[in-house]
This record gives sequence, structure tokens and C-alpha cells, in this order.
Amino acid sequence: MPELSIRTENLKKAFGRTQALQDVSFDFSAGLLHGLIGSNGAGKTTTMRLLAGLLKPSSGTINYFSGGHPAAFSDLRPGLAYMPQQASLYPDLSIEEHLEFFRDLYRLEPGEYARRSGELLEITRLAKFRERRAGQLSGGMYKKLGLMCALLRSPSVLLLDEPTNGVDPISRREFWELLYGLAAQKILILVSTAYMDEAERCSRVHLLDAGRLLASGEPRAVLKETGAASFEEIFIKQGERK
Repeated sequence: MPELSIRTENLKKAFGRTQALQDVSFDFSAGLLHGLIGSNGAGKTTTMRLLAGLLKPSSGTINYFSGGHPAAFSDLRPGLAYMPQQASLYPDLSIEEHLEFFRDLYRLEPGEYARRSGELLEITRLAKFRERRAGQLSGGMYKKLGLMCALLRSPSVLLLDEPTNGVDPISRREFWELLYGLAAQKILILVSTAYMDEAERCSRVHLLDAGRLLASGEPRAVLKETGAASFEEIFIKQGERK
């Protein structure tokens, strides 16, 4: 499948009187690892759900591109995978049973499933735990299982909503190593996070605060442009302006 990219223009989303997003324009270029950075309530999850087609914008547009050409969301939807922040797995099902469930959901051919599941179990180091129930997994292993389920049908766009939230430092590092491996395959990856140190791990960052876009670009370029020594400083200065 050609590389996919997403752009939004003047995107707004309101929930009653609450403005979750206010005139936000993003450019999620193809084949890069993008970070959606912001604290709780910044609008990260709303953005993810809009891009995944789970919500409709109050106004503004979301444009999808395949190989640089405009494409309908319905045509690209099979190549888009979304991993929500909330626990979404079944605690009584094992790792292998989860993979088999998503195999049937995605209608994968036996040969493709065997190859893909084997690869994923290997790169996540979960092969020897395939019989363990999801409810008995550590936080890091649970997030890896969620990622495997999202990757089973080889998506071209991967939306991950705070995948490292509440995960121990070692598991966070391992999770990012997995993402780097996926990024090398030129998959468009969008990761939301409230951890400022993870911003510098991304190819591009998009800083959100209270539904507004503060800055976008390559991490070092954003720091230079804003005259800040760190991403924490950018948000602290923004808070002082309020």
C-alpha cells in the first residue's frame, strides 16, 4: 500500500460548552513517528478519535492522502489501526486467544496469520507467555499485547493513545524500541503522551494545550524556535501566560 498521510485544517470539536479542540491544523507526514504532546485535557484523545473516524468534527476538515494524492477515509480505513488509552483487552483470554480473536475479526488467511503472529510474538518477546491471560500480565506486557492486536493486519497508519502511560521505565524503553522498528518500515505512527521526555524520541512533535496547537515540527527545531531549553519549559511558559 502507498504511504499514507493525514492533514487537518481549522479542526474544532466541542462537547457541549467544552471546546476540546480549537482551530487546530495538523500535518502528519507519511512514514514518520509523530508525537502528540500535552497534559491531561489537552485534546490528545479527541484528536486520535477524530482521525480514527470515531468522532466527527464540529467544524474544519480532516484530509487523508495515499501516495500524496487525496483519498477517501473509507478506502484507507482497513489500513488504519487505533489503540485506545483505556484497557480494551479481555482479562480472561490468553495472549494467543487474543491473537486468534483478532485473526477472525480481520479475516486473515491462515498462512498470513501464522507468519504475522509469529513475527509479533518474537519482536515483543511474548512468545513464551502466549498461554498467559491478559489479566495476569504486567503493565508493559499488557501494552505490548494491545500493540500486537493493532499490528496484526499490517496497518499503514498506527494511532496510539498514551501507550506508555502508567508503564514502568524499562517497559517504556522497550515499547519505544518497538516503535522505532515499526517506523523503519515507513508506517505513519502517531503517539500521544504526557511524558515530556518522550517528545524528543519523535521525528515530529505537535504540542497541544487546552485544545490549541502551540507548535509543530522536528523536536530540536521546535525548541530552538520557541527559545526553550526543554518541552517542559514551553508548557510552563504557556501556563504563565494564562
